[in-house]
Amino acid sequence: MSVSWKPSREQIAAALNAPVEDVIASNLKVLFCGINPGLYSGAVGHHFARPGNRFWPTLHLSGFTGRRLSAFEERELLASSLGVTNFVNRATATADGVERRELVAGRKALEAKALEYSPSFVAILGLGAYRTAFGAAKAAVGPQSEKLGPARLWLLPNPSGLNAHYQLDALTSAFASLRVAAGPEPI
Repeated sequence: MSVSWKPSREQIAAALNAPVEDVIASNLKVLFCGINPGLYSGAVGHHFARPGNRFWPTLHLSGFTGRRLSAFEERELLASSLGVTNFVNRATATADGVERRELVAGRKALEAKALEYSPSFVAILGLGAYRTAFGAAKAAVGPQSEKLGPARLWLLPNPSGLNAHYQLDALTSAFASLRVAAGPEPI
């Protein structure tokens, strides 16, 4: 059962630079990596929590989860060998609040997590962030030739509701391709 609460405008504003704890364990099939938490996520302390973010519906529609989870149920991902982290663990109003140097440093931190936790795949959620962090200006959605520690890299569109380039059906299709490659069972 989903437990949630709605933060006030003041609580959201006060969440600037707030961290959100990783949902991570050893030997995950997929470790999803966002750019950074938004202010809403920073306020409630859960990944992809803002209403309108399409991460949770996309996970379900693409077959990663047997039902639509809420951000407040994020720890249930671990039962399906899925996890969530970010390049930069500080909340901002938009991803534009993250500096290039932070993404580059975030790549190094992500590589350390991949070495420590050994996920099969690391799925980066955001083309621009990936291109900046990995110095891969022409990277496209899908599997990448580079590995991150033992993990295969997969590039996915950012599920933020602000990403108008990808509608829900296109997001679902991109996520489903990874699900087929990774083979996780729905929770």
